[in-house]
Amino acid sequence: MRVSERIEAWGHVNVTAKNRTTFEVTKENHLTRRGDCIIAINASKGAQDLSDEFKQLARRGDARITVIIEAGASREVAVGRGDPRLTLSHTTDLVARKSSYTCDRTLMVEADRAAADLSRDLIKEVQKSSQRVMITLIAEV
Repeated sequence: MRVSERIEAWGHVNVTAKNRTTFEVTKENHLTRRGDCIIAINASKGAQDLSDEFKQLARRGDARITVIIEAGASREVAVGRGDPRLTLSHTTDLVARKSSYTCDRTLMVEADRAAADLSRDLIKEVQKSSQRVMITLIAEV
């Protein structure tokens, strides 16, 4: 079984992508330099906006979750897993975590990448405020 979601978001000049444990996409329309895990803003979806089918699959411990991030000519793929504790209820944020910690913003746990691990070519693209960022989420078992 496989369910996917598409999210449109935008870059921002304050993207630093220095966080070593998470990366985040948010519906918020502003970003300070302190948000070092945020890689895109003005997203079309937050956790609560994901389909019920995606959420049900993501809540399985055996689910593989893939996040594909595309901006300009750059493309990055991060892979993690689902967890029965995921609520996916936050109104604005989606967070991929290297750890097994969960909260209402958590999209996946045990991710193979955090913001600091993403290619600097991709980060240069998302540092442009006019850059559209396309994010594909795939949950599968």
